[in-house]
Amino acid sequence: MVRKEDCLKQIREVIDGILSTVDEEGNPQSRVIDIMLIDEETVYFLTARGKDVYKEIINHPQVSYLNLRANKSVRITGIAKKLDNQKEWIDKMFEENKYMNNVYPGDARYILEPFYIEKGEIEFFDLTQKPILREKFTIGNWEIKEKGFLISEECIECGTCQDLCPQKIIKEGSPFEIAQNHCLHCGLCYENCPSEAIHRIE
Repeated sequence: MVRKEDCLKQIREVIDGILSTVDEEGNPQSRVIDIMLIDEETVYFLTARGKDVYKEIINHPQVSYLNLRANKSVRITGIAKKLDNQKEWIDKMFEENKYMNNVYPGDARYILEPFYIEKGEIEFFDLTQKPILREKFTIGNWEIKEKGFLISEECIECGTCQDLCPQKIIKEGSPFEIAQNHCLHCGLCYENCPSEAIHRIE
C-alpha cells in the first residue's frame, strides 16, 4: 500500500523533477526543478526572479510537477504560491541543500523566491507490478478529478472488455466493473464494447 508520505519521500530523495507551467501565449513549458523541502503534505521549491518560470508561475499559478524513479512516478498538480518571509525560507532551503551555495554564493541567493504547492493532488503510478497501481492523494482543500472509464447499466455482460483488458482488471458483475486503481486508462475496452456501455469519466 502506498501512502502520501511515501510519494513525498520519493520526491525529496530523487530531488530533480520536471515542473510544467504555461507561458503568456498559453504554450506549455517544462524545466528541471529541485524540490528543496517537504513536510507532511507540502513540497517547497525556489526559482530566480529573472527566470521565465518565475513570471509564468506568478501569472498562471497552476503547475504540474513530475518525478520518476525506477518506473514509479509521482505527479503533483496544483496551485503554486509564493511564500512570505523570503530570506528566512531561502536560508532554510540552502541549509538543507548545501550544493546551492555553489550555485548562488553569499547574498546572491536572495535573487531567489521560495514557493510551495498550496493545494492540489498527488498521483502515484507504478508500472513495475502487474496489475499496475495508481493512487491519488489530496494536498490542502482540493477536490480530486477522477479519470478513466466506467461501465454502465447498459452492460450486456459479454466479457469483451474483460478479454481485451491488458491488465486483466475488469471483474464480472451486473454490470462488469473496472478496478480503477489498476486501470491504464488506455481506452481499449471503451473502443470495443459492443453495447457502448463503457463511458469516459467526465
